[in-house]
Amino acid sequence: MKRRLSIGLAVVLVVAVVAVVVWGRPDDAEGGARGELTTVRGVIGSEKLAFFTDRRVVDAFAAHGLEVEVDTAGSRQLATSVDLGKYEFAFPSSSPAAQRIQRDRKTTAAHTPFQSPMAVATFEPIVTLLEAAGVVKKGAGDYRVLDVAAYLALAEAGTRWDQLPGNTAYPARKNVLVTTTNPAESNSAAMYLSIVSFVANGNTVVGTPEQEAAVLPAVTRLFRDQGYTQNSTEGPFEDYLAAGIGKTPLALIYESQYLDRVLRADGSIRGDMRLLYLAPTVYSKHTLVPLSDKGDQVGRLLSTDPELTRLAATFGFRTSDPRVFADVVGDKAPVDLVDAVEPPSFETLERLLDAVTA
Repeated sequence: MKRRLSIGLAVVLVVAVVAVVVWGRPDDAEGGARGELTTVRGVIGSEKLAFFTDRRVVDAFAAHGLEVEVDTAGSRQLATSVDLGKYEFAFPSSSPAAQRIQRDRKTTAAHTPFQSPMAVATFEPIVTLLEAAGVVKKGAGDYRVLDVAAYLALAEAGTRWDQLPGNTAYPARKNVLVTTTNPAESNSAAMYLSIVSFVANGNTVVGTPEQEAAVLPAVTRLFRDQGYTQNSTEGPFEDYLAAGIGKTPLALIYESQYLDRVLRADGSIRGDMRLLYLAPTVYSKHTLVPLSDKGDQVGRLLSTDPELTRLAATFGFRTSDPRVFADVVGDKAPVDLVDAVEPPSFETLERLLDAVTA
């Protein structure tokens, strides 16, 4: 009897040991894989933080042996004041900022894995009002645009919402203005300045001191008359989502912010909310400047890895392969925007931003 009991206990012990070995192996392998990951540090625009910290993105980099750690900064600060010596890549949200970094670091290397046009988040009653005023029109495809020239004419005249003909939907006693971010801090404000300066300069990219001086009175008013502005595009967009039409009837955002919420289907985009494209618009080109070989690997993976490309599209970014964006977004956004222009050079844009800020 004792012998049978001993044999039985031995069998149970063997089974237990085998179970620990078999069932413990995935955790051990995962721990080992994590231990072998190469850490790569980068500094990015804040609008990409959710992408880089998403578990699926973290796992996609890990599949290539990388653990990517990021800090955030404004794109203007990335190009002028951030100490890039402790990073292996810089990833601003605009090509002018990237060009300044390339020049200062004496490199031509760069990757532009995704981009996003500037757009305006608004509401259907506002769209109807501005259509009647000739400011909102049909775009080249199945989408509506805010005509920047017509909008500038309203702003130049100091037109208030309650002065628009037939306005019973939003008779607010404040100027018709797009809510932007702080031009001293934010890339989206710089992209907006690129657009309005282009139109104010006779539909020509501003490129000389004389042109800068000529457009400054008109474009400065667009920022000055807003009063307080926030430092990140997340600020006005969150106000738009939470406070609604009363506080933020027109919010300048990246298209990707709006599409991200639409694709999440989390209920934050309500039935009366609309996205207007600017005519003309500017693409905010998220450009990664590698500062080491490991940083270059991150840029190459973001541009070529199918899983990372698909994940970028799920965050609303327009990818280097437009077919991926089209497959993910479907009919929620136009595939092509015809009326797009380039921003001024970094130096011209800096002078305009400094003048507007002053």
